[in-house]
Amino acid sequence: MTERLSCARAFALLTDGTQIEIRRLGTADLDAVRELHHGLCEESLYLRFFGLNRAMAGHVAERVCRADGRDHAALGGWLRGDLIGVAEYEPTGVPGEAEVAMTVADRMHHRGVGTLLLEHLGSLARANGIVAFRADTLPANSAMLRVFADAGMPAQQRMSEGVVELTIPLVSGGRYLDAVAERERRADVASLEPLLRPRVVAVIGASRRRGKVGAELLHNIVSGGFKGAVYAVNPHAAGTDMRGVPCVTTLADLPEPPDLAVITVPADAVPGVAAACGRIGTPALVVISSGLTADQGRDLLGVCREYGMRLVGPNCLGIANTGIWLDATFGAHRPVPGVAGVAVQSGGVGIALIEELSRLGIGVSSFASVGDKYDVSVNDMLMWWESDETTRLGILHVESFGNPRKFARTARRVAARMPLLTVLAGRSTPGTRAAASHTAAAATPELTRRALFDQAGIVATDDLGELVDAAALLVAQPLPAGPRVAVISNAGGAGVLAADACADVGLIVPVLGAATRRVLADRLPSCAAVDNPVDTTAAVSAELFHDIIDVVAADSAVDVVLALVAPTALGDLRGALGGIGKPLAAVILGQAETVTINDDAIPCYAYPEGAARALAHAWAYARRRNVPQDAPPALPGLNPDEAADIIAGYLDGAPDGGWLPPADAFGLLESYGLPMAPWRWARTEDEVVAAAHELGVPVALKAHVSGVVHKTAVGALELGLDGEQAVRAASGRLSERFGDDLGGMLVQAMADEGVEVLCGAVQEQVFGAVVIFGAGGVDTDALADRAARLAPLTVHEADDLIRVPRLSALLLGHPARPAGDLAGLREVLLRLSRLAADHPEITELDLNPTIVRPDGVVAVDARVRLAPRRAWDPYLRRLR
Repeated sequence: MTERLSCARAFALLTDGTQIEIRRLGTADLDAVRELHHGLCEESLYLRFFGLNRAMAGHVAERVCRADGRDHAALGGWLRGDLIGVAEYEPTGVPGEAEVAMTVADRMHHRGVGTLLLEHLGSLARANGIVAFRADTLPANSAMLRVFADAGMPAQQRMSEGVVELTIPLVSGGRYLDAVAERERRADVASLEPLLRPRVVAVIGASRRRGKVGAELLHNIVSGGFKGAVYAVNPHAAGTDMRGVPCVTTLADLPEPPDLAVITVPADAVPGVAAACGRIGTPALVVISSGLTADQGRDLLGVCREYGMRLVGPNCLGIANTGIWLDATFGAHRPVPGVAGVAVQSGGVGIALIEELSRLGIGVSSFASVGDKYDVSVNDMLMWWESDETTRLGILHVESFGNPRKFARTARRVAARMPLLTVLAGRSTPGTRAAASHTAAAATPELTRRALFDQAGIVATDDLGELVDAAALLVAQPLPAGPRVAVISNAGGAGVLAADACADVGLIVPVLGAATRRVLADRLPSCAAVDNPVDTTAAVSAELFHDIIDVVAADSAVDVVLALVAPTALGDLRGALGGIGKPLAAVILGQAETVTINDDAIPCYAYPEGAARALAHAWAYARRRNVPQDAPPALPGLNPDEAADIIAGYLDGAPDGGWLPPADAFGLLESYGLPMAPWRWARTEDEVVAAAHELGVPVALKAHVSGVVHKTAVGALELGLDGEQAVRAASGRLSERFGDDLGGMLVQAMADEGVEVLCGAVQEQVFGAVVIFGAGGVDTDALADRAARLAPLTVHEADDLIRVPRLSALLLGHPARPAGDLAGLREVLLRLSRLAADHPEITELDLNPTIVRPDGVVAVDARVRLAPRRAWDPYLRRLR
């Protein structure tokens, strides 16, 4: 619970998957707080208050339920309306420090209540400027000591007069986030057990009429071989068997509460049916129904939170778990059991993926069509797959993100265990808000989604066919050790096309070693080509073709083999495609299907382009998986307090936000150590001349005119001014040109020439702080050569960001141009990313151009736009 959510309630999961509500306490909660403390057993009372005085319950209730302030707050945990835990902090008198205390109902011990409340209270305290908690605990209070020890924060403790004094720094670094993520995974998987491994299933709205959703759902569950109990609920068919299962009038008539209720009733009936499920103790719902109004949707989610039910949907295809033969979908064909986990928003996409994975023999382990994802989302399925020994491949189709930061962190962890693939959905739609700066215009949905997927280690494809191609290779073959591909074919023209396709996607087609070429020359006809690509000619036998593949694969210059077979009357070479110890993909020219997997687990493609893209995706995944998961580095010279003062000072006078004046913008950037060309702010001609004299070098004058973004276009820029006369003349021209609209002039030292780049950041409503890097200067929009990453950046991410745009060829250097200061540019991106991540009020930030030279990096122009924002903790454990 952060400052943004400080007046709202949040729902989160205990260790066993039970949902509780967490919210701030107020005067209306006095009785509940008093009863919680008064009801403690003597041991709990003694450990909490160091004594047995039950009168303390009233004093604590009055203190806890008073109005909150930035130096004190109290949160309550509620289960079905009962207060089960309280966490509070109070000032200690030391700036930035607060004393923390917690109480958990005796019946709720060892279920993670205290740890969950501590996480939420710590997040709230950090948002309010608290940097450390203090706690005094008796040595016998092992449960509370364990809560602090396991929290993931570096707690320090010492004994003083028989009391353990703890200091808990409220850090949110990697160790803490890892500990939170592991607790979340365990709790989430426990909460999904009734959904994905139910023992009893009820279909509400089941029908006898084939072709109806309720009929097909029930048919698939029954005919799919599900071994648990199945019931149908339909008041018009009560007392009969439906598809071989008993049908009842209402949920209350069931002989046992279902673990999973699949609801397919008219939209207006959904909230009431969900409430009936909650009353009989059903822990999981799948709502197939679509067309819910906003009010109906709120009612549905409210009911699920009230009764602690997990919810898939509404507006979805359903779920499946082939491990228990459960097919609770209305798809036409059952998914074949296998190793791919599938989570989609679109039911149609889900059907297509199930069909393709089943056809290839990859099969499906678990499937969820999350639909409008009121509750269960792709994040939940990622954690399920992570805990599932069957799943070896994850496939996602994500149209929107509720919490992209948590998604990226979860996916990165899961991707270290298995390949994750997705389609870039919605990438052609430009941003809906009008963008004033170059950076904001660059932050398109495609750019930010690619950034998210890249950082998460997810293989992102442009279409479903490409995704299926990549899935076939990643499931069937080992990961490549590098990007070097040997192309072997019995048709020279096809081999050339394959080599071109590999080069087009960034793979390398190396020259084979001399020893390999000699062996090939000895064994192949004299007209064969033994370089790379290798043309065996059409006359080779299947045995010889297989031997040639083995010889080439043994070459140390080869990481992957791509074999192309053109069917001829001389023999069938498809049988020569066996395992070689290195990744092997094949192209069967004329094959009807775009991809198949043969009996030797070799993916066989219809076209070389599809095979090359699949190989490129496999190499990209292997390369990312091998990169150490480092944290954003500690950077010297950051002054976040100074930055916060500049931001607060501006927003105090402009509560709706706006563009920072140049002097404030440059000061903000320098507070984080960003290298700005020397500058002075001036309002009069004499001040301009004095500033130019002080700088002592040729200068530029930049007019500050409200509403002007592109200075060159309106004549607000004067360059290369050397000497007082030139400076005065330029100042006069600007004053005459803009008159009363001129708010002042920035006098700046001219920077030496170099490669002009754009370094910027935007605060996306969905993705948070995003760093943009690419070609800069006046042509930045026309060139559109950019890449993006989510902030804050790690060193590896900054280096990767620099190398993605085509512009990187200039920065890396060539015979006619020395390399730029890449270390300095990396430092700029790291500092910029920290500034944007630390201060969400920065909605747009341009350093354009930033000039990169061999001897350094300097920004010569900057714009910063602010808007009032509240911090939000993306990693806090809470349900959607």
